[in-house]
Amino acid sequence: MKLLQALNGEPIWPPPAWLMRQAGRYLPEYRATRAQAGDFISLCLNPALAAEVTLQPIRKFGFDAAILFSDILILPMALGQGLRFAEGEGPRLPPLESLSTLDTARAPGVYAPVMETVRRVRAELPAETALIGFAGGPATVACYMLDGEGGGEFPRTRRLAYEQPGFVAAVLEVLSEATIAYLSAQVEAGADCVMLFESWAGIFPAAQFRELVIAPNRRIIATLKARHPGLKVIGFPRLAGLMLGEYARNTGVDAVGLDTVTDLAKAIDVCPPGTVFQGNLDPLLLKLGGVAMDEAARKLLAQARGRPHIFNLGHGITPDVPEANVARLMEIIRSA
Repeated sequence: MKLLQALNGEPIWPPPAWLMRQAGRYLPEYRATRAQAGDFISLCLNPALAAEVTLQPIRKFGFDAAILFSDILILPMALGQGLRFAEGEGPRLPPLESLSTLDTARAPGVYAPVMETVRRVRAELPAETALIGFAGGPATVACYMLDGEGGGEFPRTRRLAYEQPGFVAAVLEVLSEATIAYLSAQVEAGADCVMLFESWAGIFPAAQFRELVIAPNRRIIATLKARHPGLKVIGFPRLAGLMLGEYARNTGVDAVGLDTVTDLAKAIDVCPPGTVFQGNLDPLLLKLGGVAMDEAARKLLAQARGRPHIFNLGHGITPDVPEANVARLMEIIRSA
């Protein structure tokens, strides 16, 4: 598998490629399948339909990896926190007030359908196509659990991190243990590697970044690697900025996902020698296509040449991306 070769530090060329949110609303077959499921959570917890949408972009574009179709908030839902997706508004949860709300014992039974999805996808994927399991990083998931919604500011989480650090630490403790169990189950079900999405890592100042992002990620990764020798882990500390180097050095990740605003050359400078990078074409360029996308993709490929690299976006595909642009991007990568 090209993806695993890259994660092992091999400078595969052309680089393996997959795209965040590659299974999603830009595909008409996805929209049809979601309509069949009825709602987003039902789609995530229906193994037959979730496997189908995971496989759709592989059949259409031949990406080098499939990523499990699910959501980072399935885990807090499995722990007992209510979850709903408001149309056009994103996720809604009752803001967490007490750890007594959470029940780790019930979680495996709730997310059991996700493991069946993993098994089905791995059985149907081509042998050369990797399957990526994933979870949200504890700091990111805690933001949604404590604030009760997304949006990017997370004022309650940020306030609690200062005013009630013990409570926030306890939430991260529960989430870290639950994430270890969740990702371990995905590996046992057939995931070839896993990814931690710390999508809101960048909202925390340096000291809190070390405590709330790096430390839990390090614990999760060390435990997973002890349980599953040889397992590769991709970390995505979005908007980490100058903390990127510390994240790469101190978490034990095998590859670092780069967000759109991070310059690859600068990332190479601040991260340990031989760090594998994943990313980071601007998703807007995938929407625009044309000369701008072509030139940016070729520039990124030129920067990555000779290094272990996984071609991806700096964030997820948006629903308004034309399919033809995705096909064109894959053509550029494969002809590099």
